[in-house]
Amino acid sequence: MSETQRSNIYPGLAVKIVLKEHQRSGTLTAGIVKDLLTNSPNHPHGIKVRLESGAVGRVKVIG
Repeated sequence: MSETQRSNIYPGLAVKIVLKEHQRSGTLTAGIVKDLLTNSPNHPHGIKVRLESGAVGRVKVIG
């Protein structure tokens, strides 16, 4: 499954995201998707989501 396709991401899905402040280091944050913030059908850097914890970032790993 590709993390760059919006159709592959949905609320309740377990993902790992990179936060804006961690883009250089690539540190991942795990969580459950609450909201999808990217409206386009795909994005080359990953779909932007809000986790249930409130963290916002781009999906890098699904599962």
